[in-house]
Order: sequence, then structure tokens, then C-alpha cells
Amino acid sequence: MVQFRDDIDHHIVTWAEVHRDTRILVRRLMNTGPWQGIIALTRGGLVPAAIVAREMSIHVVDTLCITTYDEQVKGNLKILKEPEVAMKTGGEGWLLVDDLVDTGTTMKAARERLPNAHFATVYAKPKGLELVDTYVHDVEQDVWVFFPWDTEPQYARPISEGRD
Repeated sequence: MVQFRDDIDHHIVTWAEVHRDTRILVRRLMNTGPWQGIIALTRGGLVPAAIVAREMSIHVVDTLCITTYDEQVKGNLKILKEPEVAMKTGGEGWLLVDDLVDTGTTMKAARERLPNAHFATVYAKPKGLELVDTYVHDVEQDVWVFFPWDTEPQYARPISEGRD
């Protein structure tokens, strides 16, 4: 069960919204490139990257694995895996895809490794916005976004039964 923090606002994104919004991202990217491949910034970028790859008929998908969060708590940045082929050109000709840019910590690390890649996200918060080349939706900085791969549907008691 997802535990929502009381000290921040939250927004739950559905599978349908991710799919729709990522297809909007694809439309914005259609006149860019050509791309040698896609780099999914894991883990959040995996689903949008798969949708972008399908819609743009790109068959080469690699990953840049960086971790900075533990649940909803920011931790230390760790590089777990780099995309070897893309690293040789600093990302030239590669499209990096992520679900959300938040504070920019992860994107800064990605930019340092792949300065020539085109960075695309579905959602963007103000602190990280300058690090993204193409995005779809603005999100307020103080809103925590829950993606469908982070949540699960569950029964909710009716309000009349004491649910807040």
C-alpha cells in the first residue's frame, strides 16, 4: 500500500495519462533527430522510453541507471550503469528519456555523462526544467508525482464509513 507523506501535495498519474502524455512527447520529438537510439533513464524512464521507441520506430534502447531516491526520501546519487555505445560520443545522436525531472540532480549527472544527447521528459518541475530539451507538462515543485508503476489499485472505504 502506498503511504502518502502528509507534508507534501501529491498527484497520481494513471497508465492512460502516461501513455497519452508520452505520445504528446513523441509528437514534439518527431522533427528532431535522427536518433541512433534511446537511453532510458531508469527506472522511471523505462515505460516512457518503450512508448517513444514504439511510436518513433526506434529499435535500439539502452539505459543509464542512476539512483537518488529511496521511496519519497532523497538520498545519495549513485551511477549503477552507463550506456557504453552512447558514452563514446557523449550522447551525440541519442535521445535520453525520463518520466520526470524534479530537482535536476539526476539530470545534471546524466548531462555530465551525455552532454550531446537530447533530453526529453514527460513531466518537468521548475528546478530541473533548464536541463530538459523537450517536455510535455509542468508540475509544481512541491508536488510528489506517483506513477502507475509505483502504485496499485486497492479498495477504498466509502466516505460515509469514516474514510477521510
